[in-house]
Parts: sequence; structure tokens; C-alpha cells
Amino acid sequence: MKLVFLDIKTIGKVPNMHLLDQFGEVTYYETTSPGQTLERVRDADVVITNKVVLDKIIIDQANKLKLICVAATGTNNIDKVAAGDHGIPVKNAIDYSSRSVAQCTFSILLHLLTNIPYYDEYVKQGSYSKSEIFTHFGKSFWELSGKKFGIIGLGNIGRQVAKIADAFGAEVVYYSASGQTITDTYKRLELDELLTTSDIVSIHAPLNEYTANLINYDCLRSMKKSSILINTGRGGIVNEADLARALNENLIAGAGIDVFEKEPIDFQNPLLHVINSEKLVLTPHITWASIEARTLLIEKIGHNIQEFLNESK
Repeated sequence: MKLVFLDIKTIGKVPNMHLLDQFGEVTYYETTSPGQTLERVRDADVVITNKVVLDKIIIDQANKLKLICVAATGTNNIDKVAAGDHGIPVKNAIDYSSRSVAQCTFSILLHLLTNIPYYDEYVKQGSYSKSEIFTHFGKSFWELSGKKFGIIGLGNIGRQVAKIADAFGAEVVYYSASGQTITDTYKRLELDELLTTSDIVSIHAPLNEYTANLINYDCLRSMKKSSILINTGRGGIVNEADLARALNENLIAGAGIDVFEKEPIDFQNPLLHVINSEKLVLTPHITWASIEARTLLIEKIGHNIQEFLNESK
């Protein structure tokens, strides 16, 4: 059986990448451009892709293709209708990065909230050594305990974030974009109430018809001036130009963004030009990517292939 992994650079170095070799002859490509895709998948039985697009034109001409494995949860880069027309199953990976995203969500939040880099620099550049007192109050911060922590999207990741927020002593509430009550453990609020009452708003929802451009200028204007917005969900949920404007107008205290409408981020993205950059933390879509999460992702791809082979017997 011939397998092709089209974009292993998007997974990075993980200890078990060659776990997939047990299934046959695997060709690993660092990256694959649109012009290279057809040539590389034409003779493959199994194609593994993270972000490389497999559209109808590609799928129609990949005559030997029997299985598409997506090295991610989202499958919007696959024409699933075309795959279905050819009887080709599309298998994705789910719940491999929940702990990683949750951990990084709080890393970003605590960076914004506590401003450790400022205090670190205060000590290292000598100001503390010159101080008349044992401490320093240059940047105030507050505790998460007792604050309202609003979560948009209470799926696997959102629930993990909720557990950690609980441990900090925060009051967890959530908004369900689909309108469904996910759990009785936490109170479900409508979006308006969640935004106007929460001290932290943390986004962990997929990008779909319910969430596209969900957080715009009017939403940001309704939030507390002391609030912090975190988006480790999907780019496109937060209107980036509106967020930059809200930060420049001091409508909220800060924001942390790991995902963007266009990735890699465009040089002209307004978030790169916020006046007070200390109010904004930007990371390059990395919150999902702990070593453990990426290792588990490969395991889940292997499981999907083995499951397909078992079903084909």
C-alpha cells in the first residue's frame, strides 16, 4: 500500500512520525504546493494532509485513492462530496490537543494579567537593586479567583479550560453558538450577557455559520473595560480590524490571539499595528502543538488507517 503525507512540516519533529511506516510505503513531503498536489497523490492509496487542499479536480483524478486522513480536526480543506462520490472515506483526528490548548490559553492569559516580562526586566536591568522597598507596584494585576470566566464553545477544549478556571476559583459561564445546553455544571448565558458580565472571555469554538465574525466592534464595546479577550479557537471568529480598534480606544484591557483569518498573518494585519502592544499577545497558531499533542495526533492518524483496513477486510 502506498501512503503519502503531504505536509509533515506542519507537524514538526515528533518521536513517532514513522509509526505510519507499518502500513506500507510512505512518502513524506515537507510541504506541497497546489501545483504539486495531483502528481503526488495520483498513485497513492492513502493521502494524509493537514492543510493541503484536496478539491474535486484532485480527487477525481486520484484513481487509486482509497482513504483521506486529515492530520487535524477541521476538514474544510477536503471536498467531502467529491470524496463521497468516489467512495473515499475522510477521517480526521479529534481531541488530541485539548490539554495543550488549555495550558497555552492560561499561559497567554497570565502573561496579559500578571505581566511577568515587565517584572523580570525590572529586576534584570537593575531597577530593583536601587529600590528603597522590598517590592514594586509598577504594573497592577488582579486575581482570577472570584472573577467571571466566560467561555465561547464548551467542547473538549472548552471543558478543559473550564476545569482550570474552576481550579483558580473563577465562576465559569459559557455561550453555545448552536443554542444547545452542553452541561448543567456551568451556567449557559446568551452572548450579550456573557460579554457584558465576564472578566475573561475565552473562545474555543469552531469557525462555522454560527461563529463567523461573531465578535465585532459592537460586541467589544459592550465588554468591561477591565476585561481580557482570548481566542485560541479559530481565526475569523473575532473581527481583527474591530479588535485593533477596540484596543486602541481602550475599550477592553487586553487580548491574546493565537489564530488568524489569514495564516501566516499578513504584514498589514491591523493587529500588528496596535498602538499599545503590551495590551496584545499574538502567537503563531501554536497553542495546539505541545510535543504530547503532536505525538497523539500521529497515533490517531495511525488508528484511523488501521480502522479503515479492518473495515475493508
